[in-house]
Amino acid sequence: MAKTRGATRAANAPALDSLDFALDRGSPVPLYYQLAQQLEAAIEHGALAPGNLLGNEIDLSTRLGLSRPTVRQAIQSLVDKGLLVRRRGVGTQVVHSQVKRPLELSSLYDDLEAAGQGPTTQVVRNERVPASPDVAAALGIAEGTEVIALERLRLTHGHPVALLCNYLPATLLDLDSERLESTGLYRMMRTAGITLHSARQTIGARSATAEEATRLDEQEGAALLTMQRTAYDDTGRPVEYGTHIYRASRYAFDFQLLVRP
Repeated sequence: MAKTRGATRAANAPALDSLDFALDRGSPVPLYYQLAQQLEAAIEHGALAPGNLLGNEIDLSTRLGLSRPTVRQAIQSLVDKGLLVRRRGVGTQVVHSQVKRPLELSSLYDDLEAAGQGPTTQVVRNERVPASPDVAAALGIAEGTEVIALERLRLTHGHPVALLCNYLPATLLDLDSERLESTGLYRMMRTAGITLHSARQTIGARSATAEEATRLDEQEGAALLTMQRTAYDDTGRPVEYGTHIYRASRYAFDFQLLVRP
């Protein structure tokens, strides 16, 4: 048993040993917070991957020249965020990173790929259906007009992060399910010569239903972020209406607020 545990620790050690921590002891920012932020950044950018072990607090505090309580506080802050977990007999382990997405007109696939999150897609539904009142109003068409209905499960590092439902005018472009599983919807639209220009978007939150929880690998009633978006091309034509849900434990919108002059 000791031999197995030692082999596991050795296999995981290089991921942490390759990191350089820049801790400014003269800064007013607490050392535990500096360490926590740098560990979080390493997780977000894939330098520390799900399953990697951090070693025990004594080893880490010795290596960094920090007190054990400082290291414990840094680790606990990431445990509280759901990025690390303490496992008896194993140690502190990376669970996953939370996706922080900029609030701009871009596709989730492109954002995840740019962040090194290894996005994959499962197409759950790709069919033509009559437009419901909500879809018709968003796309500026008559109720009952045929539209393309897409439903996709988006994953990062093999774990579900979002369930995406999109509706597009039926005559807009051909959407092959195989291509949708290897690239993003907006990328396919750009390839078809559609220039996205602007969007109206609403962000909210609610609890997961039993079916949503099953699909997203969450508990029923878990917090979900919601987004409704209508995207327009450069002629002002509505080209896509989306209603998406995201795991709040793994996803956040990130945006900057400016003072209006």
